[in-house]
Amino acid sequence: MLAVTDKVIELIYSPSLVENFRGVDMVLSCGDLPYYYLEYIVTMLNVPLLYVHGNHDPPIEYSSSGRQLTGPAGCINVHGRLVREKELSVVGLQGSIRYKPEGKYQYTDSEMWGQVLKMTPALLLNRLFTGRRMDILLAHSPPYGIHNGRDWTHVGFKSFLWLMRRFKPRYLIHGHRHVYNPLETTQTQYEQTMVINVYPYKILEIPDE
Repeated sequence: MLAVTDKVIELIYSPSLVENFRGVDMVLSCGDLPYYYLEYIVTMLNVPLLYVHGNHDPPIEYSSSGRQLTGPAGCINVHGRLVREKELSVVGLQGSIRYKPEGKYQYTDSEMWGQVLKMTPALLLNRLFTGRRMDILLAHSPPYGIHNGRDWTHVGFKSFLWLMRRFKPRYLIHGHRHVYNPLETTQTQYEQTMVINVYPYKILEIPDE
């Protein structure tokens, strides 16, 4: 699968997209990307594109024709939901830590706890009826203390740590932290979950469990 976040990449937003990413079965977006970019990807690759919003996503984006968009057409918003695609269970959590009074896709740590707890019944039922753990937790922000920045804006959520301990997703895929140093750690094992910062994009192969 192709995972994208935070930055428009010329290699992807180009006529050679299909040739460069032949064989991709699914696209995951961790947010902070223009809707036209995601619509281009899903149209060209013709595979499911699952996304969450980032803290910089506008509540409304206007198309070139003046149409009001609250999300990219043809894509699946997985925030607060458990979605099954390509035999994988994907759960989404949008946004970042709240760092200013107003911000549609910003949450205090307590507010994010509320988002996580609202999803708990669905996660319990998934495990009960399928006998499988969650495959992918798709988030904009990282967990608290893993791949965090030094500033408050890029601190992760403590509730994500509980979610990983309790439901043991195979992967937590996130963006938000821009990585410019090739030596910076972008993959960290936390208990049974591999946490991956995919900025600005990564090709991931998810093996059968």
